[in-house]
Amino acid sequence: MTAPTYYAPHGGLPSQHERLHDRAIFTDAFAVIPRGVLRDIVTSRLPFWNHTRAWILARPLSGFAETFAQYLMEVSPGGGSETPEPDAGAEGALFVLEGTLDLTIGQQRHSLSPGGFAYLPPDSGWHVHNSSPAPVRFHWIRKAYDFVDGLDVPDPVIANEQDIAPTPMPETDGVWATTRFIDPDDLRHDMHLTVVTLQPGGVIPFMETHVMEHGLYVLQGKGVYRLNDQWVEVEAGDFMWLRAFCPQACYAGGPEPFRYLLYKDVNRHPSLRMGR
Repeated sequence: MTAPTYYAPHGGLPSQHERLHDRAIFTDAFAVIPRGVLRDIVTSRLPFWNHTRAWILARPLSGFAETFAQYLMEVSPGGGSETPEPDAGAEGALFVLEGTLDLTIGQQRHSLSPGGFAYLPPDSGWHVHNSSPAPVRFHWIRKAYDFVDGLDVPDPVIANEQDIAPTPMPETDGVWATTRFIDPDDLRHDMHLTVVTLQPGGVIPFMETHVMEHGLYVLQGKGVYRLNDQWVEVEAGDFMWLRAFCPQACYAGGPEPFRYLLYKDVNRHPSLRMGR
């Protein structure tokens, strides 16, 4: 079995001699941000983050995907933040691609290596630091937590993908599997972050059309995704952003597994009031 890998962008700029061409797409149903456009000039600096830059891959947009923001963070040695989250009502999830991230939640300290995951409840007092000699690169997903009377706020979750046995999808002989960091039956959670793995030749064999919004970051391998009415070839480092009800399916190509990090919103009634 091929060991998992986690593609992380390193920025830079293309040569002045390169041809102006890439696979970026933005439609009213989906967006594709290929890894080739994650360059230095499109990074953001964030308040109270030291020695850090971010590629902001998704943010709420009226009429498009509205539930979440997703960042690719790069924290240089000695960098980090004591006050990373500006919104006390926001929950978060981290997934490490490269390097080692020191995470503190309250009084508990954790070290997250590649494949490391953390769920961060709202107002949990977390902060991060890079005490290693190399940059650390990780995803940060933010969502306004949807509080429900009678349900407690979830506890923090710390895990690593490589310590969790993937759950095979029914009747697929393990060709299509999902690594779950959060118990899907725990209704305190209103979002999930999972790793989906398709072995070479594996397929999602129907056009999923559903209410959940998605952020999909390709960790490893390559595949072909059907998004709405288009077939799009994607590879490690590409990001796909899908609004609710965008039809979707895919098949894996190439000699190694096709794996991606998947965000979706779950377990809540749709609001009947627009903009809320």
